[in-house]
Amino acid sequence: MPGLYRDHGVVLRTIKLGEADRIVSFMTQGNGKVRAVAKGIRKSGSRFGARLEPTCHVMIQCYRGRELDVVTQVETVEAHRTLREDYNSFTHAVTMLEAVDQVAQEREPAPALYRMLTGALRTLDTTPSPVITPGFYWKLLSLEGYHPHLDGCVRCGAEEGPFVAFDLAEGGVLCPTCGRLGGRRIAPEALTFLSRLVGGELHLAMAEPPDPLHLLEVERLGIAALEHHSERRIRSANLL
Repeated sequence: MPGLYRDHGVVLRTIKLGEADRIVSFMTQGNGKVRAVAKGIRKSGSRFGARLEPTCHVMIQCYRGRELDVVTQVETVEAHRTLREDYNSFTHAVTMLEAVDQVAQEREPAPALYRMLTGALRTLDTTPSPVITPGFYWKLLSLEGYHPHLDGCVRCGAEEGPFVAFDLAEGGVLCPTCGRLGGRRIAPEALTFLSRLVGGELHLAMAEPPDPLHLLEVERLGIAALEHHSERRIRSANLL
């Protein structure tokens, strides 16, 4: 039928609309970010039930509207129930959803971003690890064209470490001399761990996570970098 389409998507967030409806934001496989109205979802006995909660991976059928689409059918692909029942895992998942919501463009397909999000949620659901979320932040930055420069000082070009700070605007590390002039301080050990994350060693890092303080530094730096480049705060990061 004209105007009808089906797609896989992850629920990013929901907003109340009127007395019984919600606006649901999806990151879809083929249509990019989509906002659609789920009519009657807040009524008892709604046919959508709990299938349209944040983190849920679903197959949706929607009717395309001028500004908002309308959800007409929902099938669960991955409920991620274990993830949602664990507070720590869920709060980390919510920050990933908010980050994707900020960088994804409406109706602009981004299949690589969709695959990265579904993979991260699946891993967080089945194999929880504190490494997953910071790894996701930095891979998201790389996907958006902000791959960090970690092999030399971004200001003076010095290649000899240790590097002691990170310049958010330049997107790279700073030597001790340049670091005294500005930048966000970070331990050299944390930068070594960051190099492993962006260098494709996520699974190895999950098996041998770093010192919790260094992991926290990398996570906080990733949040700060995302906020800097999107020019928007990730409010859910306060829950971490």
